[in-house]
Amino acid sequence: MGTADNAMGGSYGAREFGPSDWANARWRRRGGSRWSAFEILAMILGFIVFWPIGLAILGYKFWQSRYGGPDLQTLANNKWQDARTMMSSNSSWSSSWGCGGAMRSASRFYSPSTGNAAFDEWRTAELARLDEERRKLDDAQRDFAEYVDAIRRAKDREEFERFMAERRARPANGGATETH
Repeated sequence: MGTADNAMGGSYGAREFGPSDWANARWRRRGGSRWSAFEILAMILGFIVFWPIGLAILGYKFWQSRYGGPDLQTLANNKWQDARTMMSSNSSWSSSWGCGGAMRSASRFYSPSTGNAAFDEWRTAELARLDEERRKLDDAQRDFAEYVDAIRRAKDREEFERFMAERRARPANGGATETH
């Protein structure tokens, strides 16, 4: 070996790594996040189902290794619990869509107050007017359905009476005469 090799620590500056040196190398521990089986499976399935999902998981893991943060499974569990808590505690969400009832009011899609009293009064009056119009339309639809039903019954009654009259007018033996 030459002088340059001795000064650089061996073969052109390359350092020899043993098994423990390789496992504990500083560049491998940056961020300290290892891939769990869940994350590997999620990434593979993400690429199979829709490639941006797999790419997002891969990007999250690189971000996590650089800046830290929870692993993917912990993050998913936290987000799932947050969503469940929000859905169970937010009663205005379930009532605004009429869950569990057949309420047909236009006001169910709006928040209770905007903070402007004049606007809230106008909105309440308009919603009441629209509810009244909806009720009138429902009544008109019901009346028309009853009218059409009455016409059908009358037509059916007329056809039935005509059939019965023709049946009575026929001879008893079916209209055929005997020939020998």
